[in-house]
Amino acid sequence: MPDSQENKARETPKELAVRLGLPFSDYLILQRALTHRSYMNEHPEALEDNERLEFLGDAVLDFVVGAFLYNRFPEMKEGELTRLRAALVRTEQLAEFAMKINLGAAIRLGRGEEESGGRTRSAMLCAVFEAIIGALYLDATAKSVEEFISPLLDATVSRILIDQSARDPKSQLQEWAQSKGFPIPVYKIDIESGPDHEKTFSVEVWISDEVCGVGNGRSKQSASMAAAKSALKKLKI
Repeated sequence: MPDSQENKARETPKELAVRLGLPFSDYLILQRALTHRSYMNEHPEALEDNERLEFLGDAVLDFVVGAFLYNRFPEMKEGELTRLRAALVRTEQLAEFAMKINLGAAIRLGRGEEESGGRTRSAMLCAVFEAIIGALYLDATAKSVEEFISPLLDATVSRILIDQSARDPKSQLQEWAQSKGFPIPVYKIDIESGPDHEKTFSVEVWISDEVCGVGNGRSKQSASMAAAKSALKKLKI
């Protein structure tokens, strides 16, 4: 199936790498990082989607962001470092990074995903950003990942500290539960609905044997955050 005019106009992997200063020697791995599974369904010549690179990038980000914070805040306690890292690698924040570098224009999508606004959806942007991190780690070095992401982190971490958004609802709920002697809250998917390109999730948060909150979202993480927020309101925390 030929690409649409909109798809033909998108940024190529090489153009993206040059614009962002990414030191790729193999543009095929960057192309794979930009390839959503919906593209594979319509382009049998495509060899692989970005899901494995997304998995790797998620792990690399945890390490690189953790090291960044460890060195940036030598006096900060472990609990605060953990909360701050969680705020920096959450879906919405990674999607914000992706939008800041205009990543959406380079994603390879199937027609249905394209027409449903996949290029601007937070879960999609987050996944592709993670996949690019994974690809950069494999093709270059962890140092290259650090050099790429550090300016994004620098521009964000101060704002998070100022508005205390690192204390996300899940962290607040866990702290409350532990302070009361309860086990750590458990998040369970109650309902998963919709087509692959537009899934919605309903998540319950349990403390001991009781459902304390329910939340909905376009990703499991955003639904979990909404459930924690619901629980905080119900418990009047």
